[in-house]
Amino acid sequence: HIIRWHGAGGEPDAAMHARIARRVAELRTVEGENLAGRLYVLPDFHGNRSPLADPHAVGVISGLTLDSSFDSLCKLYWRTAVSIALGVRHVLEALNENGYLIDTLHVTGGHTKNPLLMELYADATGCTVVEPLADEAVLLGTGMIAATAAGLFPDLNAACVAMQQGGKTREPNSPAAGRFDRDYRVFLEMHRQRQALDAIR
Repeated sequence: HIIRWHGAGGEPDAAMHARIARRVAELRTVEGENLAGRLYVLPDFHGNRSPLADPHAVGVISGLTLDSSFDSLCKLYWRTAVSIALGVRHVLEALNENGYLIDTLHVTGGHTKNPLLMELYADATGCTVVEPLADEAVLLGTGMIAATAAGLFPDLNAACVAMQQGGKTREPNSPAAGRFDRDYRVFLEMHRQRQALDAIR
């Protein structure tokens, strides 16, 4: 959505994502974790599934300027990726406050193709992230279930052990934690402010 919406964007295909990711990496070598540090995004452009379960929630962007360059798109992309990772942290904190002790994320699907998100999932949540080595981990999981149903394995656990292809482990970058803790406080405040604005009649 952000790529298509921004004036310097276009079609959000794999080539565009790769081009933006390369430029973000270059910008980060100069500005570090403070890249676009006053730009904040609440990524609920299609509602919030969890933990708020609000299908009417809307996205919010704070800190925009008149800059419409490709670099401004890259900065907005970076900060949107940060906010997506903070959204995962929001879900994890809600779960952990209710008795879970989640410290490892096994990520599947399209997000695994975005190295920025994989890095951010570890750094912004403080969790170990495991990226599957299988190209299509969701399909592999479906195959595990089908193999169990067909009687090829005595139970799903046995199918998983036999068919799994391993994963690449990514640990969080501790020095970045302070920056993401601050971003998370802003993220939660943006949720509160959006709700307050919605309540004004």
